[in-house]
Amino acid sequence: MLTRGDVYAVPARRTAQGHEQRGPRLGVVVQSEDLPPSTVLLAPTSRSAVPRLFRPEVEIAGQRACVLVEQVRTVEVERLGRLVGHLGLADMAAVDQALELVLALDRPRTR
Repeated sequence: MLTRGDVYAVPARRTAQGHEQRGPRLGVVVQSEDLPPSTVLLAPTSRSAVPRLFRPEVEIAGQRACVLVEQVRTVEVERLGRLVGHLGLADMAAVDQALELVLALDRPRTR
């Protein structure tokens, strides 16, 4: 069962272009646990990215990494690699805050 905050090894993205992340990396599950688990929304991580409000820095398996919330993507569950860890409440709160910022959920609708 997938749980929000789980961190999985993610295979390389075959069609990455421009600034999209390439190569295998870790991904944080950001999807609701109430959705069917055929696919999962993941935020990839990077050890070389600069932390920002929309890129919280977290610790995964003893190493610092930025969660690239602005690059959330869908992955089929069968493509997930091994479970590496799970983010704690404080780290997930930072990820949630970054998601609100990136998706403009913190602003009232004007239209």
